[in-house]
Amino acid sequence: MCLTHTWDNPMQFVLACVSYAVGLGNVWRFPYLCQMHGGGGFLIPYMLMLVLLGVPLFYMELAIGQKMRLGSIGAWRAISPYLGGVGMASVVTSMYLCLYYNVINAWSFWYLFHSFQSILPWAECPANSNLTGPVEECERATPTQYFFYRETLDISGSIEENGGIHMGQALCLLLAWIIVYLFIVKGVKSTGKVVYFTATFPYLVLIIYLIRGVTLHGAINGVKYMFTPKMEQLAKPTTWINAATQIFFSLGLGFGSLIAFASYNQYNNNFEKQAIVVSMVNSGTSIFASIVTFSIYGFKATFNYESCLERVRLLLLNTFDLAEDTISLENVNHWIAELNRTHPEQFASLGGRLETCDLEAELDTAVEGTGLAFIVYSEAIKNMPVSQLWSVLYFIMLLLLGMGSMLGNVIAVITPLSDLKFISVLSYPVGLVCLFCLLLGLGFTTRSGNYWFTMFNDYGATFSLLFIVLIEVITVCYIYGIKRFEKDVEDMLGHRLNWYWKIMLAGVSPILLIALFIFYIVNYIQGGTPTYQAWNKELGKSVVTEYPPYAQAFIGLLLASSVCCIPLTALYTYCKKRNLASGKRERTVSTVSL
Repeated sequence: MCLTHTWDNPMQFVLACVSYAVGLGNVWRFPYLCQMHGGGGFLIPYMLMLVLLGVPLFYMELAIGQKMRLGSIGAWRAISPYLGGVGMASVVTSMYLCLYYNVINAWSFWYLFHSFQSILPWAECPANSNLTGPVEECERATPTQYFFYRETLDISGSIEENGGIHMGQALCLLLAWIIVYLFIVKGVKSTGKVVYFTATFPYLVLIIYLIRGVTLHGAINGVKYMFTPKMEQLAKPTTWINAATQIFFSLGLGFGSLIAFASYNQYNNNFEKQAIVVSMVNSGTSIFASIVTFSIYGFKATFNYESCLERVRLLLLNTFDLAEDTISLENVNHWIAELNRTHPEQFASLGGRLETCDLEAELDTAVEGTGLAFIVYSEAIKNMPVSQLWSVLYFIMLLLLGMGSMLGNVIAVITPLSDLKFISVLSYPVGLVCLFCLLLGLGFTTRSGNYWFTMFNDYGATFSLLFIVLIEVITVCYIYGIKRFEKDVEDMLGHRLNWYWKIMLAGVSPILLIALFIFYIVNYIQGGTPTYQAWNKELGKSVVTEYPPYAQAFIGLLLASSVCCIPLTALYTYCKKRNLASGKRERTVSTVSL
């Protein structure tokens, strides 16, 4: 290995794992799944999948890394020469993640820099070119949507409409990669110091946000919504599948990062205890972040609901010439029914101007991913007192969560590549990897770049990671052998595997992984032509659009490129050994003939 250092102490390793595992998905993906699958009821399948799938696989990867003391390629090749492709597949998948994940950090920088203004730029619509009113596209959408899609992304109407690079975003991406490089340039000696900050400061911000969030008007509506279980959702297979995949990807299994981190441990480090601690911290953070998110979400929903009631109140007062204090927000619905009964003709003339205000509908509006992080949160922040302060805190937290995960992603690429002869001779492997990812990542800063970002996010890792981890657990239990693995654990920890680890790794986890893998394939086939959300400036919203044929072909390439490393490497190793064997036989025959 090029990076021959070890962690200064076990705490550094734990914090590195926490910093890597606890990422943006805990803040936006988990709350979205709770909202979509029945609030508190979703915690039941989520915690079950943590015990049956997440913790055992996390334990297995740490054990392999600590025993072999190599990156993912070297570790699996040490188990069997035919399995080097498992590590290669992990490297390719981690490389895909590196390409687009740092773009989110670039967006966070962009929002952070724009937070230092007297009026947040997403708080109101900008004036049109004639200065006669706000931009029409912004009026059709909302100021927060307009700022994200038009100012931040300068997004095109479809993936087929290309455009130049957004220079502001390109500079933010450059800054993000410079920081990642500085954090990791000296290996775990520098990374070990950084994780003290990246792993702990986000919790401070979350605590501050929790205190502020629960004191906001209407926050209780969001918290009640989260913890009110809709048990009928448990009867749906997708609820259980999404719980399993959330655990799976939140812990960062299959990328090779955990194997790389563990390879820098002391040989007798107690990884068993650390695997349980990090897994529990990760899941606990998801639940904690959801309480923060839903308190702010409740504030936003209540604000929108009461704004709607106020518009209806003013409409009724003006239409029926009533006294100002006649109708209040509390009795609007009563007056709607009363006026409809007493003045039916005049009430009918209101037509489409009369809005339907529904708090439950506001809370039911599920928003995932970047929409939750950069649109919903921003909309809530702009309505808070001293909104600039809350904006700065929030985007610093997003940056630290994103940077912590990026450290693990880059180490997952650097460590195994450093084990290979063709890169170990290079003087600056970290710099070369960062530069390579930066140059390719600039494509995501073009006008159509967000659509390619979505493609990588949806298809770059899911299928391949399921396959990689399935091969990993089958390899450990049935090729390397559970008894050999047990002896390795005893050699490192001083005791053998207990019944829980054996049952999970040899039986339950592989069965669950096979089920997930089959479900993904069936779901992909039944889903028809892949689609994405294209921004329509005429409507001021995103519309579902089918990917063009060349984009569908690229999706197929993303799905297959990492997975095919496993059989191709095995075939190459087989052919190489066969050629060596035949060469030895030829030399033996020629010697005998002499």
